[in-house]
Amino acid sequence: MERLLRNPFMLLGAFIASAFLGAALFALIQSRIPSLNGPSIRGYLLAHPEVLPEAMEQLQAREAAKAEKVQQSAQAALPQHLPAVRKAYAGAWAGNPQGDVTVVAFMDYACGYCRASLPGIAELIAKDPNVRVVYREFPVLGPESGVAARWALAAAEQGKYGAFHDALYAEGSPSSETIAIAAGKAGLDRARADAAAKSASVEQEVANNHKLGEALAVSGTPSWVVGDKLLYGARDYAGLAAAVTEARAGK
Repeated sequence: MERLLRNPFMLLGAFIASAFLGAALFALIQSRIPSLNGPSIRGYLLAHPEVLPEAMEQLQAREAAKAEKVQQSAQAALPQHLPAVRKAYAGAWAGNPQGDVTVVAFMDYACGYCRASLPGIAELIAKDPNVRVVYREFPVLGPESGVAARWALAAAEQGKYGAFHDALYAEGSPSSETIAIAAGKAGLDRARADAAAKSASVEQEVANNHKLGEALAVSGTPSWVVGDKLLYGARDYAGLAAAVTEARAGK
């Protein structure tokens, strides 16, 4: 809810989704009882509210099946996008550059679930010397996220991506103030970073990440590519380590 209130576009999306949900529920009930019209359906529901949980379960099952189909299609399309997905922008990577398994993380600096995933990534790198982690800047939670993503890529050009990345997440939500603090802690050349953040190459990288995300059904952050498998949602160390183990087994 906090993220919705902070981002009016997400709030609008939530209202639209609720409207579609109500319309879909209405259509589902009407399909079950074709003789009912609009007012009759309202009256029927008031008289028989026990049908609502069943209708909602069916609707949720339908939506889950649709989402599963989309994700399966994205998984099938992944092989053709793997070279681009695994190619890090400048220094936006961590771990072993020659690692036998690449973990790609699509992240947004305003995303609390991304922040919650950081300890798992750090533990994975510390415990597995053959993992390479590639960070893909995927700002979707407002204009501040976009600015933060461009500064992170500017830091990557100076070989200080990790320091900036960790410092900004530690400061909290991205803003002009927290970005400036993180840039200072990372030891960035501020003038050079400011120019890079506004450059065509950085802007193109963000645009390319969004195109990749669209092709891979990445609708939120964090999302992952571990080896040749897509994963969605927050992951702790155990979840990431299990995915890496599975990727190695499939080689």
